Amino acid sequence: MFSLKGKKALIVGVANSQSIAWGCAKAMKAQGAELALTYLNDKAKKHVAPLAEESGAAIFEPLDVTSPQQIDALYRQIEKVWGRLDILLHSIAFCPQADLHGRVVDCSAEGFGLAMDVSVHSFLRLIRKSEPLMPPGSSIMTVTFHGSEKVISNYNIMGPVKAALESTTRYVASELGQKGISVNALSPGPLATRAASGIASFDEMLADATERSPTRKLATIEDIGAYAAFLASDEAMNITGVVHPIDGGYRIIG
Repeated sequence: MFSLKGKKALIVGVANSQSIAWGCAKAMKAQGAELALTYLNDKAKKHVAPLAEESGAAIFEPLDVTSPQQIDALYRQIEKVWGRLDILLHSIAFCPQADLHGRVVDCSAEGFGLAMDVSVHSFLRLIRKSEPLMPPGSSIMTVTFHGSEKVISNYNIMGPVKAALESTTRYVASELGQKGISVNALSPGPLATRAASGIASFDEMLADATERSPTRKLATIEDIGAYAAFLASDEAMNITGVVHPIDGGYRIIG
């Protein structure tokens, strides 16, 4: 019913074939979008390069979001190859292990600052670079988690960080709405990704989520990708500023 044919999509956060970002990239490609993919460093490149080749990515560039030079180089390439950008998907988060595994009250200033910078402010940095290239009807998305609203065991400081990301989504949606640019957050339930594996007792969290979800199934990267592709379509242009649960009903169970 909808198509992304001709749309140009920058997907940030693919680490391997199990990444949420890769599920979104696959779905957008299937609906006709052209892709730009990034990889964090040389270690990650060997996992992401085959996916870039498989998806026929027009642009494949390194991106450490803490490097202004790499951000600038990426957007110079986007402007050179495409001249515009219709879709931005931001699917990255980071917190030092010592701060992630400790109590929220014990989080160091340095760890908190780094988690906020990589997980939240990088979203703003990419939006600022994307906005001048985006025509009306463009779509911006990020990825969050229910731990922003409820206390989830072992999610710890990432709960407040994701709450900040969701608030940022709402404010930016308000600012860019008159330009016809939508801004939304995808909120999958727990699923097995490389990033999530750093959370303590994560296997128990997955088992609990499966048991509590009305569907008795965890969300998959394909589920998330299908939803993201729809939000990127012209049919979803008037949906903005929303945190979208994709979790088999996980969050409705007390």
